[in-house]
Amino acid sequence: MNIELVLSPALYDLRSLRNDHATVAVDILRATSAICAAFMAGASEVLPLDSLEPLAILKQNGYIAAAERNGMKIDDAPCGNSPTEYLSMNLHGARIAYSTTNGTVAILRAVDAAKLYIGAFSNISTLADALAADNTLRDVVILCSGWKGDPSIEDTLFAGALICKLKSLTPSLNLVNDAASMALDLWLMAEEDPMGYCSKATHVHRLRRLGVDDDIRWAFRLDTCSLLPVYDRSVSSIRLA
Repeated sequence: MNIELVLSPALYDLRSLRNDHATVAVDILRATSAICAAFMAGASEVLPLDSLEPLAILKQNGYIAAAERNGMKIDDAPCGNSPTEYLSMNLHGARIAYSTTNGTVAILRAVDAAKLYIGAFSNISTLADALAADNTLRDVVILCSGWKGDPSIEDTLFAGALICKLKSLTPSLNLVNDAASMALDLWLMAEEDPMGYCSKATHVHRLRRLGVDDDIRWAFRLDTCSLLPVYDRSVSSIRLA
């Protein structure tokens, strides 16, 4: 298996792995963590959007509007991108229309992938097991959401953790770019306390100013979710595998 790490959606078109590859989209703080939480709370579908304009029509069609910009919930949306908020809700069968600053942008950037997975620390083992068990899969791209085009420590750290797990499951794993090797080194340095290591991250500082420490703590907990959200191109939406 070949693994390539793309540190920002702005770099996705420059990737080396292009043919029949799987992409793992990740936004630890907080979009992909929140998507996992929404499915844990019973959601049936998450429709990713890169703008706010469709939300009004989608609400009329039965979707719950969920939207965030710069870490803050949009005023007229019932939900933002807080994983702990989703976990406190009963979302059984709910369809969520979801737009965020970075995470949904990254997801939609990668819809050309043969398979598109949603990754977070919460479902990292489930994700790694699925990737390693897929005998048809040769190339995997990990796409970090970052922050408005810049790389982020937390997403890069997750990429290193996923690569580390895959190396233990797939001994012949090949890291095709330096970003993947750097992320692995970062994880090996920080794995004893990933949240503590990420205390220097700019988005951690941003979210702490907003008072969402519970979300930060939850986002760095490994293996709290055994579900695997995937993007279904036939309906342009995220559902469970």
